[in-house]
Amino acid sequence: MYEIRWHGRGGQGAITAAKIAAAAAFASGYAGVVMAPTFGTERRGAPVMTSLKISKTKIYDLSPIETPDIVVVLDHLLLTEVDVKHGLKSGGIIVLNTPMPFESYRFDNFRLATADITAISVE
Repeated sequence: MYEIRWHGRGGQGAITAAKIAAAAAFASGYAGVVMAPTFGTERRGAPVMTSLKISKTKIYDLSPIETPDIVVVLDHLLLTEVDVKHGLKSGGIIVLNTPMPFESYRFDNFRLATADITAISVE
């Protein structure tokens, strides 16, 4: 099973992105797909999180993810507001949307992938 936790801001598309990934996984033959958004009554721009579990077999545990394999961060500024590494498995992957160069970040015991997705989407 793959466990992916998404971090973003209200209105930024973290929940929509997780829904799209969930639909793609299910269409690709994964029998177990569970998405659980976590947000309160915060206003637009407030931090939000969603959990996505993907498995070849059915998933019966509907609880939020505590030890993700992958963390996707849609806003690099969240790194100063939210502990996005919390619970991430050793050797886990952090996917970070940032305009900063890869060398600007250091995450011990984790693998990092960076891209300026915001700039790409504007083009």
